[in-house]
Formats: sequence, C-alpha cells, structure tokens
Amino acid sequence: MSEAAPNPFAGLDLLSSSVVLLDGTFRVRYINAAAENLLAVSRKAVIGETLDAIAICSPVLHEALENAGRHGWGYTGQNVELRRNDDVTLHLNCTVNPTELPEAGLLVELWPIDQQLKATREERLIEQQIANRELIRNLAHEIKNPLGGIRGAAQLLEHELNNPGLREYTQVIIKEADRLQDLMKRLLSPHRPMQPAPVNIHEILERVRSLLKAEFPTTLRLVRDYDTSLPDLIGDREQLIQAVLNIARNAAQAIQGQPHPQEDGALRLGGQLILRTRVARQVTLAKKRHRLALELQVVDNGPGIPDDIRERMFYPLVSGREGGSGLGLTLAQSFVQQHQGTIECESRPGYTCFTIRLPLGSP
Repeated sequence: MSEAAPNPFAGLDLLSSSVVLLDGTFRVRYINAAAENLLAVSRKAVIGETLDAIAICSPVLHEALENAGRHGWGYTGQNVELRRNDDVTLHLNCTVNPTELPEAGLLVELWPIDQQLKATREERLIEQQIANRELIRNLAHEIKNPLGGIRGAAQLLEHELNNPGLREYTQVIIKEADRLQDLMKRLLSPHRPMQPAPVNIHEILERVRSLLKAEFPTTLRLVRDYDTSLPDLIGDREQLIQAVLNIARNAAQAIQGQPHPQEDGALRLGGQLILRTRVARQVTLAKKRHRLALELQVVDNGPGIPDDIRERMFYPLVSGREGGSGLGLTLAQSFVQQHQGTIECESRPGYTCFTIRLPLGSP
C-alpha cells in the first residue's frame, strides 16, 4: 500500500494567525489549527463548504473577496466584523490575498484585535521588565561592594570599643548591612543558569502546598483542582517551586483577614486559595506557537490588588504590603520567562487569579 501524499498546506498549522484558503467559488480548501479555534469549527467538517457556511461575513469582507477573485486585488482591513455560527461576533484585522495555487486561489488571514493588543502588551511588558531588571542588577552590583566594606569596618570598630553599650550601634550597622546584602543577593539570583529536567507540575504544587500549610496552618484553606492527565514538562524544578510559592505566599498573606466558612457552618478568619492546572491548546508564548501548553492558576478570594500598583506589580521593589520587599512577583516573572512562558493577572475585590502558561516541551 502506497503512503498518503503529505498535505501541502500542513505548514500553515505552525502560524499563530488564523488562515483560510478558498477556491474561486469561495469554498474552503484548507483551514489551519488557529482558524479552527477562532471560528469554533473542525477542519474535516468545513472542507468543501462555502465561507458563508462557516461564518457570516460583513459586506466589506464579501466585497474584498469578490475583488480579489475577479481582479486579483489584495485587501487589508481593520476591525472587520465576522459572526460565527454560535452567534459570537468577532472583531478582526484581516488580509485577503490572491495566490497562484490552482486549487486555492485566495488566502484569508485573520487576527483577533484583542489577541493582537494582548500580544503587543505582553511584548512591551517583557521589554520593560528586561530593562528594569538590568538596571536593578547593575545597581545591586554597585551597592554590594561598598556594603562589604561597611560591614567589615563596623566589625573592626566593635573590637576596638571598650564600652559594651556602644557595641549595640555597631551591631545595628552589621545587621542592616547583612539585610541589604541579602536583598542584593535576591536581586541578582534570577540570573543563574537553568537546570532543566523533566518535572511533574503536581509534585511542584504539592511541595508549595505543604510549605503554605506549615506557614499558614489556621488562616488558609487550600483547594486542589488538578488535571492529572497533564504530561511532565521540561523545566528547572527549584525555579518553578519558587515562582509558584512567591505568588501563592503573596495571596495567602493578602487573605489572612478574610472570613471563610467551615464545615460546621462557622466562620473563621482566613481565606481560600485554589491551585488549578489545565491543558491549553494552540497558544502563542514568547512569540512562538505551541500545540500544547500547561495552564496553572493560583486563585484567591482576597481583597484584590490595589489599582495604583496593578500595572506595576511585576516591577522590582513594588509592593502592596507594608514591609514587603517587592521582589516576589519580579522573581516569579523572571523564572517563568526563562521557561519561555507567560504570567498574567486578573484581579478585583474578592477574586485574584494569576495564570502561568508554560510550553509542554523543551524551554
């Protein structure tokens, strides 16, 4: 038995944009995976169907298709409306281009506007974070060396002092120098090389869960919501534990004063924290398209993140908690980005959800 010929359009599945190939009668000859997701259809069901059978196109798009088919004119449109069969209206940026393929004379490419804005925003945030981390890293290096000198001088001075009461002041200098040196070490720590290996995300979450139970034994209700069918991912186990722990610990500290019901109906101060895992399909992470990705959510029922720091919460030294160092989320984002993943946050009073997406493959 001869092998089936490879599909000449299979390479389109690697694109993050949605692509539909049409013939001269506007019948679908191919639809890539991104377009399947966008239009909520399956490829097998729509091959040979007209475009109108998949979705209701705006008159502007119909005219663009007619002009491309008859005159070979290309078209680029913004905020084009298209209504799916499930009555969901999409707002898209769109291009229509004629091709020289005999079986598929028109190529239609679609980008959801909100997805494009989201990708642009993520790219801008990543660039800002890289610049901020480099600035902080250089500043930390400049501070680290003088701190060593200050600490050493304070120790020498302490040995020369005959009055024990004065040593209290040198101890203040030494302890504060140690505290600042520890801060500098944490600022520089994300730059160690990764040590990738196969890791099970649920083992990582169970480790985080045990640490939180020990730290917040009476003020936190931890809920598991795992998709146990998830395969292992390739990552640095310690970095991933630290990233999830930083996010979850921030949430636990925020909800300590929140009431939540007990099984006997009584109320107890504290809050609820959900650790959730799911699989995500056909997602774009760090400008690369991935067929499968891990989606990890940390959800709490706390007061929410203050509006004045919501846009800056991943910046170094920004904290919404008195006494906080403002490094937990910065380190978490750095570790996630080293894994070619993304981290997002949605927050309002009573609901805060951090979503981490990681490719299920080699970072």
